[in-house]
Amino acid sequence: MNELDRKLVNPFNNDKDFAGCAIFGMMDLEGKRFGSKDPVKAMANMHDRSNGLGGGFAVYGIYPAFKDYYAFHVMYLSRDAKDKTDRILASCFNIIYDEEMQTKPANVIDPPLMWRYFVQAKKRRPENLTEDECVIQAVMRINTETGKAFVFSSGKDMGVFKGVGFPEDIADYFCLEDYQGYLWSCHGRFPTNTPGWWGGAHPFNVLDWTVVHNGELSSYGINRRYLEMYGYKCTLQTDTEVLAYAFDLLMRRQRLPIEVVAQILAAPFWSDIDSSDPKRSYTLRAIRQTYGSLLMNGPFSVVVAHHGEMIGLTDRIKLRPMIAGTRGDLLYLSSEEAAMRLVSPKLDRLWTPRGGEPVIGRVGGKKLVEVAAKMEAQ
Repeated sequence: MNELDRKLVNPFNNDKDFAGCAIFGMMDLEGKRFGSKDPVKAMANMHDRSNGLGGGFAVYGIYPAFKDYYAFHVMYLSRDAKDKTDRILASCFNIIYDEEMQTKPANVIDPPLMWRYFVQAKKRRPENLTEDECVIQAVMRINTETGKAFVFSSGKDMGVFKGVGFPEDIADYFCLEDYQGYLWSCHGRFPTNTPGWWGGAHPFNVLDWTVVHNGELSSYGINRRYLEMYGYKCTLQTDTEVLAYAFDLLMRRQRLPIEVVAQILAAPFWSDIDSSDPKRSYTLRAIRQTYGSLLMNGPFSVVVAHHGEMIGLTDRIKLRPMIAGTRGDLLYLSSEEAAMRLVSPKLDRLWTPRGGEPVIGRVGGKKLVEVAAKMEAQ
């Protein structure tokens, strides 16, 4: 960016760029896997939205040979932390296979030791504790008890790859050209209020839920306290962590549909609730009163993913950009139209989602996405 462009986008020379961060999601609605070329190309096109202090990718469908096992990606800042982590994992799981993750020299900053485990929950476990809940407990224990180990991916047949660098550099470092998946969510970070470190890069993950986020959550404190009542522990020094745990709580544990979850996280204003028809007003009021502590206050746009589904959502007054588009069986979500056009010059549909209204792509659900696009176009 030249000096003239810099003055146009930042005329007062502020040291924070509140519109920064790049998010991008690309999903094959038929579940066909594809490589990293287009996702990385799209992120490189939005290079100026990040500053080299964080980048990352979540990829679904990448471990077909180990698809029935949980894949833990763990970063270690000390050898002692690895020894403690190995003991925690061995007490809860059968470790099927583990290895140091494949990396190569790239333009990244001070990378920690990266280790990958494929594990299966032991059959003998506390009563009524599901395999997923065993994983949640193990992740929280590792992140809080080991001191310098952090689990950054813990789902089945998916993986998160993130660190300190620009997104294209992170892709090089983790050799993402060797992976294929049917859904890629991507992030380029421009941290404003929280540290730029390896654990604080996006995507944030728990089980197979991942979130990439452009924005700032001023409600982080109350969101965090609410989630801690359900056993989640926020240790990664970044507000986005609460979003990943909120989606896991609401959609996996409480089995709420995304249409309701959107009304919790990006709740309508009280004035809009009051002006709705009585039945809808009653429902929205009940949701707001029940889940007020999970209202995500502040500007945000997010791409949320789990197996078989990709969701785009912005705050209720849309203070952060999000564009959606489709081409054939592919659904795109992006901070900028230019990134989509670069990898797919001709789009079948292109629309700007309204604030607080989710864009939902599901494997095998192409018609649902097309209907949503037509509604937005009206």
